[in-house]
Amino acid sequence: MAAPSVTKVFKILPASDFNTWKSSGTFSGAGIDIGDGFIHLSTASQSGETYKKWFSGQSGLVVAEVDLEKVEDTVKWEPSRGGDLFAHVYGKIPYSAVTRSFEDVNVKLFEQLEAEERS
Repeated sequence: MAAPSVTKVFKILPASDFNTWKSSGTFSGAGIDIGDGFIHLSTASQSGETYKKWFSGQSGLVVAEVDLEKVEDTVKWEPSRGGDLFAHVYGKIPYSAVTRSFEDVNVKLFEQLEAEERS
């Protein structure tokens, strides 16, 4: 199965983790990432389902858009939920790889991001 042809992926995380990422300049992962040994990322078309499965009902979240070219040496596309390929970063993500961030996190945001990915 070939890796998706996308240039941006997304990380959903608590605002406190995002603020630490921004101030320190690097992100080593949230608790689940550290436990799994890689940083979980989703394409726009996957991120809505990721939000519903792991973050629904939580407040104080940020969605960070990550430029894959800035982390391409550490990304592996691996099967996960439903056999879909997900981007996993084996290493740290520099804050310079963040192209946009969103604080108003809801289902409509993910619909918008997916529409952008398709266009």
